[in-house]
Amino acid sequence: MTEHSDVLTGAHFMNGDEACAEGALAAGCRFFAGYPITPATEIAETMADRMGEVGGVFIQMEDELASMNAIIGASWGGVKSMTATSGPGFSLMMENLGLALMTETPCVVVNVQRGGPSTGLPTLVGQQDMMQARWGSHGDYEIIALTPNSPQEMFDLTLEAFNLSERFRLPVLVMADEVVGHMTEKVVIPAREELKIVNRKKWQKSDDKHLPYRADEDLVPPMAAMGEGSFQHITGLTHDERGYPGANAAVQDALVRRLIDKVRKYAKTELTRYEAVEMDDAEVVIVCYGITSRSCLRAVRVARERGIKAGMIRLQIVWPFPDHLIEEIAAKARAIIVPEINMGQIVREVQRAAGGKCPVHGMPIPGGAMHKPEQIVEMITREMQ
Repeated sequence: MTEHSDVLTGAHFMNGDEACAEGALAAGCRFFAGYPITPATEIAETMADRMGEVGGVFIQMEDELASMNAIIGASWGGVKSMTATSGPGFSLMMENLGLALMTETPCVVVNVQRGGPSTGLPTLVGQQDMMQARWGSHGDYEIIALTPNSPQEMFDLTLEAFNLSERFRLPVLVMADEVVGHMTEKVVIPAREELKIVNRKKWQKSDDKHLPYRADEDLVPPMAAMGEGSFQHITGLTHDERGYPGANAAVQDALVRRLIDKVRKYAKTELTRYEAVEMDDAEVVIVCYGITSRSCLRAVRVARERGIKAGMIRLQIVWPFPDHLIEEIAAKARAIIVPEINMGQIVREVQRAAGGKCPVHGMPIPGGAMHKPEQIVEMITREMQ
């Protein structure tokens, strides 16, 4: 193993939370603000241990409201920043998540989901925050949310969350879960030169007519950090290209449409990511994400052994939701099954996108445990009868 201060190149045996922290550091994260909360605490602990080694800053805040505020401020100071939380802490972050969306502040928020609502099941699994991830803050906006299913993907997708955050200039969510966060597996970290790192599109000092919120053709404005010589007016109010408040429908229309369109424009390309298993001739298709995909993969294998043409689509990006992908699957499938560790959230999106082209059935459980593969096999079998 070759060990660098910020990239622990080589093969490791670590849990998902630790891998998440290493992915953030490898991406260039140099500021972490958070409040300890199960089952995400190991992310903060790892960051507390490692930030000093890489010249970064770790700060334990008084609560999750302050944590979200702190990473927004750090980002405007020119530093890649992140926080991590679970359940109730994620709820507390929602107002300032909206502020980050409105001010177009790149940062990363990791939610290691547990069973809810309220305090719920702090040490047991859930996937009950998936709709909150999309609609938790008020107003119209688009969000990007990734869903890892292994410690390896906790490293890979956390790093990618930073890349997407800088690319699209918005907060990006990593929607993990307790089992992925706490399971320990082999994690392979590439050499620094093999990592794809995206840095923010910077304001050029030669631009004498710089307007902080004038977007380029990709609908994303360049960003200047405080102290670089560019005037900045940053507000959660509806604002024009100067950053000045504009309390009228015309300014609101131009701003909000761009905030939405800069994500939707790439929903079918850069922001569609999934794993397909046995999909060439699949008649019954499982659509899943996160830890649930482990049980689903086993179920597909067993169903195939029994002569049933089952397939699986594992979503690695859930938001923006891949309507076009589900529509295409529904046109060919006999049925779609959506197992989730909640009482039915993403299944509603699958039903909507399928548009009645085939039946879509949920398999909800309210948290605290995972689906057993045989339960999924039984449902696949029923759909083929």
